Amino acid sequence: MAGGLLLSGAVAALLTTALPARMPASGVFDNPPPDKIVIDVATVNGSGCPAGTAAVAVSPDNTAFTVTYSNYLAQAGGNSDPTAFRKNCQLNLVVHVPQGFTYAVASADYRGFLSLQPGANATQKASYYFQGSSQTVPRSHPFSGVYNDDWQATDSTDWAQLVWSPCGVLRNFNINTELRVNAGTSSPGKVSFMTMDSTDGDISTVYHLAWKQCPNG
Repeated sequence: MAGGLLLSGAVAALLTTALPARMPASGVFDNPPPDKIVIDVATVNGSGCPAGTAAVAVSPDNTAFTVTYSNYLAQAGGNSDPTAFRKNCQLNLVVHVPQGFTYAVASADYRGFLSLQPGANATQKASYYFQGSSQTVPRSHPFSGVYNDDWQATDSTDWAQLVWSPCGVLRNFNINTELRVNAGTSSPGKVSFMTMDSTDGDISTVYHLAWKQCPNG
Protein backbone atom coordinates (compact mmCIF):
# COMPACT_ATOMS: atom_id res chain seq x y z
CA MET A 1 0.00 0.00 0.00
CA ALA A 2 1.42 3.36 -0.98
CA GLY A 3 2.42 5.67 1.87
CA GLY A 4 0.00 8.41 2.70
CA LEU A 5 -2.89 6.65 1.01
CA LEU A 6 -6.12 8.37 2.03
CA LEU A 7 -8.88 5.96 2.91
CA SER A 8 -12.30 6.63 4.39
CA GLY A 9 -15.80 5.26 4.00
CA ALA A 10 -19.01 4.02 5.57
CA VAL A 11 -18.71 0.84 7.57
CA ALA A 12 -21.87 1.11 9.66
CA ALA A 13 -22.73 -2.56 9.22
CA LEU A 14 -19.54 -3.52 11.04
CA LEU A 15 -19.95 -1.03 13.86
CA THR A 16 -23.04 -2.18 15.69
CA THR A 17 -20.92 -2.75 18.82
CA ALA A 18 -19.32 0.70 18.83
CA LEU A 19 -18.91 2.54 22.12
CA PRO A 20 -21.84 4.60 23.37
CA ALA A 21 -21.75 8.31 22.61
CA ARG A 22 -20.95 9.21 26.22
CA MET A 23 -19.10 7.40 28.97
CA PRO A 24 -20.89 7.43 32.34
CA ALA A 25 -17.86 8.43 34.43
CA SER A 26 -16.13 11.69 35.39
CA GLY A 27 -17.61 13.92 32.68
CA VAL A 28 -14.37 14.21 30.71
CA PHE A 29 -15.83 12.38 27.73
CA ASP A 30 -17.71 14.44 25.18
CA ASN A 31 -19.65 13.44 22.12
CA PRO A 32 -17.45 12.57 19.14
CA PRO A 33 -16.45 15.68 17.19
CA PRO A 34 -18.92 16.56 14.42
CA ASP A 35 -16.17 17.10 11.83
CA LYS A 36 -15.02 13.97 10.03
CA ILE A 37 -11.77 12.44 11.11
CA VAL A 38 -9.47 11.30 8.32
CA ILE A 39 -6.88 8.55 8.59
CA ASP A 40 -3.84 8.48 6.33
CA VAL A 41 -1.97 5.18 6.17
CA ALA A 42 1.66 6.27 6.43
CA THR A 43 3.22 2.81 6.23
CA VAL A 44 2.12 -0.82 6.22
CA ASN A 45 4.80 -3.40 6.96
CA GLY A 46 4.79 -7.10 7.69
CA SER A 47 4.37 -10.59 6.31
CA GLY A 48 0.67 -10.56 7.18
CA CYS A 49 -0.14 -7.44 5.15
CA PRO A 50 1.74 -7.36 1.84
CA ALA A 51 1.35 -4.19 -0.25
CA GLY A 52 -2.27 -3.58 -1.22
CA THR A 53 -3.80 -6.12 1.18
CA ALA A 54 -4.84 -3.86 4.11
CA ALA A 55 -7.42 -1.06 4.04
CA VAL A 56 -8.65 1.42 6.67
CA ALA A 57 -12.11 2.99 6.89
CA VAL A 58 -13.64 5.42 9.41
CA SER A 59 -17.17 5.00 10.73
CA PRO A 60 -19.67 7.74 9.82
CA ASP A 61 -20.16 8.71 13.49
CA ASN A 62 -16.41 8.94 14.34
CA THR A 63 -16.72 6.27 17.04
CA ALA A 64 -14.53 3.66 15.36
CA PHE A 65 -12.35 2.71 12.46
CA THR A 66 -11.78 -0.66 10.82
CA VAL A 67 -8.82 -2.39 9.26
CA THR A 68 -9.62 -5.02 6.64
CA TYR A 69 -7.03 -7.59 5.58
CA SER A 70 -7.09 -9.82 2.50
CA ASN A 71 -3.94 -11.92 2.95
CA TYR A 72 -3.30 -12.36 6.69
CA LEU A 73 -2.70 -16.11 7.16
CA ALA A 74 -0.40 -18.10 9.44
CA GLN A 75 -0.11 -21.87 9.18
CA ALA A 76 1.96 -24.83 10.35
CA GLY A 77 2.19 -28.54 9.61
CA GLY A 78 2.01 -30.50 6.39
CA ASN A 79 3.93 -28.84 3.56
CA SER A 80 3.74 -25.36 5.12
CA ASP A 81 6.71 -23.06 4.62
CA PRO A 82 8.83 -23.13 7.80
CA THR A 83 8.40 -19.36 8.18
CA ALA A 84 4.61 -19.40 7.69
CA PHE A 85 3.84 -20.23 11.34
CA ARG A 86 4.11 -16.54 12.30
CA LYS A 87 2.69 -13.55 10.44
CA ASN A 88 2.68 -9.94 11.61
CA CYS A 89 1.57 -6.51 10.50
CA GLN A 90 2.53 -3.02 11.67
CA LEU A 91 0.25 -0.16 10.67
CA ASN A 92 1.52 3.40 11.05
CA LEU A 93 -1.51 5.71 10.90
CA VAL A 94 -1.80 9.49 10.76
CA VAL A 95 -5.11 10.37 12.43
CA HIS A 96 -6.29 13.90 11.58
CA VAL A 97 -8.38 14.96 14.58
CA PRO A 98 -10.60 18.07 14.64
CA GLN A 99 -9.03 20.94 16.54
CA GLY A 100 -9.65 20.90 20.28
CA PHE A 101 -10.16 17.13 20.58
CA THR A 102 -8.04 14.17 21.59
CA TYR A 103 -8.76 10.47 21.19
CA ALA A 104 -7.79 7.09 22.61
CA VAL A 105 -8.43 3.54 21.43
CA ALA A 106 -10.74 2.12 24.09
CA SER A 107 -11.15 -1.38 22.64
CA ALA A 108 -10.34 -3.46 19.59
CA ASP A 109 -12.28 -6.37 18.12
CA TYR A 110 -10.37 -8.96 16.08
CA ARG A 111 -11.96 -11.67 13.93
CA GLY A 112 -10.98 -14.40 11.54
CA PHE A 113 -11.13 -18.12 10.87
CA LEU A 114 -9.18 -20.80 12.74
CA SER A 115 -8.55 -24.44 11.90
CA LEU A 116 -6.49 -26.37 14.46
CA GLN A 117 -5.68 -30.06 14.43
CA PRO A 118 -5.68 -32.06 17.68
CA GLY A 119 -2.59 -31.02 19.64
CA ALA A 120 -2.05 -27.73 17.76
CA ASN A 121 -2.43 -24.23 19.20
CA ALA A 122 -2.49 -20.62 18.03
CA THR A 123 -2.14 -17.09 19.43
CA GLN A 124 -3.36 -13.67 18.33
CA LYS A 125 -1.39 -10.74 19.77
CA ALA A 126 -1.60 -6.95 19.46
CA SER A 127 0.02 -3.83 20.92
CA TYR A 128 -0.51 -0.10 20.40
CA TYR A 129 1.44 3.11 20.88
CA PHE A 130 1.68 6.72 19.78
CA GLN A 131 4.84 7.93 18.08
CA GLY A 132 7.34 9.00 20.74
CA SER A 133 5.67 7.10 23.58
CA SER A 134 6.29 3.68 25.09
CA GLN A 135 4.78 0.66 23.40
CA THR A 136 1.99 -1.02 25.33
CA VAL A 137 2.36 -4.52 26.70
CA PRO A 138 1.02 -6.90 24.03
CA ARG A 139 -2.43 -8.36 24.61
CA SER A 140 -2.51 -12.08 23.77
CA HIS A 141 -5.40 -14.45 23.05
CA PRO A 142 -4.51 -18.18 22.94
CA PHE A 143 -6.49 -20.92 21.19
CA SER A 144 -6.02 -24.70 21.17
CA GLY A 145 -7.17 -27.60 19.01
CA VAL A 146 -9.46 -29.14 18.00
CA TYR A 147 -10.90 -25.97 16.41
CA ASN A 148 -12.57 -25.35 13.05
CA ASP A 149 -14.66 -22.20 13.21
CA ASP A 150 -14.64 -18.40 13.24
CA TRP A 151 -12.71 -16.84 16.10
CA GLN A 152 -13.05 -13.47 17.83
CA ALA A 153 -10.99 -11.66 20.47
CA THR A 154 -11.39 -8.25 22.13
CA ASP A 155 -8.80 -6.01 23.77
CA SER A 156 -10.36 -3.58 26.27
CA THR A 157 -8.80 -0.79 28.32
CA ASP A 158 -10.22 0.65 31.54
CA TRP A 159 -11.18 4.32 31.28
CA ALA A 160 -8.53 5.40 33.81
CA GLN A 161 -5.79 3.65 31.83
CA LEU A 162 -6.58 5.00 28.37
CA VAL A 163 -3.59 6.47 26.54
CA TRP A 164 -4.66 9.74 24.88
CA SER A 165 -3.11 11.29 21.82
CA PRO A 166 -1.17 14.49 22.69
CA CYS A 167 -3.30 17.62 22.35
CA GLY A 168 -2.23 19.98 19.61
CA VAL A 169 0.47 17.64 18.29
CA LEU A 170 0.15 15.25 15.37
CA ARG A 171 1.60 11.92 16.49
CA ASN A 172 1.34 8.81 14.36
CA PHE A 173 -0.55 5.89 15.89
CA ASN A 174 1.05 2.46 15.58
CA ILE A 175 -0.77 -0.88 15.70
CA ASN A 176 1.27 -4.08 15.82
CA THR A 177 -0.57 -7.39 15.35
CA GLU A 178 0.62 -10.97 15.11
CA LEU A 179 -0.81 -14.41 14.33
CA ARG A 180 1.14 -17.49 15.41
CA VAL A 181 0.33 -21.17 14.82
CA ASN A 182 2.15 -24.06 16.49
CA ALA A 183 1.64 -27.59 15.13
CA GLY A 184 2.44 -28.97 18.58
CA THR A 185 1.72 -32.69 18.86
CA SER A 186 -0.59 -32.81 15.84
CA SER A 187 0.00 -35.27 13.02
CA PRO A 188 2.95 -34.02 10.91
CA GLY A 189 0.96 -34.30 7.70
CA LYS A 190 -1.95 -32.16 8.94
CA VAL A 191 -2.12 -28.39 8.43
CA SER A 192 -3.37 -25.95 11.05
CA PHE A 193 -3.98 -22.32 10.13
CA MET A 194 -5.31 -18.99 11.41
CA THR A 195 -6.55 -16.06 9.35
CA MET A 196 -7.43 -12.46 10.03
CA ASP A 197 -8.96 -11.40 6.76
CA SER A 198 -12.05 -10.31 4.83
CA THR A 199 -12.62 -13.02 2.23
CA ASP A 200 -16.38 -12.81 2.76
CA GLY A 201 -16.52 -9.02 3.25
CA ASP A 202 -17.64 -9.35 6.86
CA ILE A 203 -14.42 -9.93 8.76
CA SER A 204 -12.59 -6.80 9.82
CA THR A 205 -10.73 -5.53 12.84
CA VAL A 206 -12.69 -2.75 14.56
CA TYR A 207 -10.98 -0.17 16.78
CA HIS A 208 -13.41 1.72 19.04
CA LEU A 209 -12.47 5.32 19.86
CA ALA A 210 -13.01 7.36 23.01
CA TRP A 211 -13.00 11.18 22.73
CA LYS A 212 -12.53 14.13 25.05
CA GLN A 213 -11.93 17.82 24.61
CA CYS A 214 -8.44 19.17 25.09
CA PRO A 215 -7.85 21.80 27.80
CA ASN A 216 -8.83 25.18 26.41
CA GLY A 217 -10.07 23.28 23.34
